[in-house]
Amino acid sequence: MVTLYQQIGSEQLEKLVDSFYNLVFASEKIGPLFIHSDKELVKKKQFLFLTQFLGGPVLYSQEFGHPRMRMRHLPHKIDNAAKEEWLRCMKQAIEMLEIESNLKVELYNCFPQLAEHMVNR
Repeated sequence: MVTLYQQIGSEQLEKLVDSFYNLVFASEKIGPLFIHSDKELVKKKQFLFLTQFLGGPVLYSQEFGHPRMRMRHLPHKIDNAAKEEWLRCMKQAIEMLEIESNLKVELYNCFPQLAEHMVNR
């Protein structure tokens, strides 16, 4: 079975992460969550996580251990508004990719359940 990671490819995934975080960092709703963060490290971790999450090599786990994404996000106030903003940024970043429309839909559909899992307020 061909994974989403294989269909999208590393180059497009890197573009997704860059576009996504440009939107996130500029967002009035969720940008402040990253005000004291090393933005390049945040992007690197997201790229490694998404590589693994979408069926590619387990790069995130090799470098940082088990993702434990909910636990890692607990210190941050993530409510439904933050979740919706995160999903809006992801959808907009996915739309910028140079991939087939059906693949964009399939990729986006991976995220609503993950985003819901991060809500902690």
